[in-house]
Amino acid sequence: MFRTFAPFLLMALVLLPLAARAQTNIDLGGIRADPSQPVEVTADSLSVDQASRRAVFSGDVVIGQGDLRIGAGSVEVVYDEETGQIARLIASDGVTFVTATEAAEAQRADYDLITGILSLSGDVLLTQGASALSADAMTVNLNAGTAVMEGRVRTVFRQGAE
Repeated sequence: MFRTFAPFLLMALVLLPLAARAQTNIDLGGIRADPSQPVEVTADSLSVDQASRRAVFSGDVVIGQGDLRIGAGSVEVVYDEETGQIARLIASDGVTFVTATEAAEAQRADYDLITGILSLSGDVLLTQGASALSADAMTVNLNAGTAVMEGRVRTVFRQGAE
């Protein structure tokens, strides 16, 4: 039922609202999912609507594929009308993402599997080792392994820390 999907990124930090906007580019070349691994989804409930080609997992949703773990209060799955494969995943209600090297959190994530673009919004926090980056929003191009963070970006880089 599930087509391979690459990682979501997420972890929460509440920022004071500031009018000034900032932007930074991040190298995410190491973030990958193993498409050969099975995808496992657990949730309190599943609602499927064949007419709209949508399914909604809700209540303590956990998605796993290999070393990737994604958690959210709700995940909507949107299927492509022509192929029947997953076109988009929309996670909400506090989203977390964990791999062996990164962890992230946000209030919402919208992942377009066709374009490979992952959009995170709402108190986004990304941790890579001992370093952390936070912003109001982050857009990740999973195909290119790059990201842009916007909206009062804050960084903490720890060099040489384990």
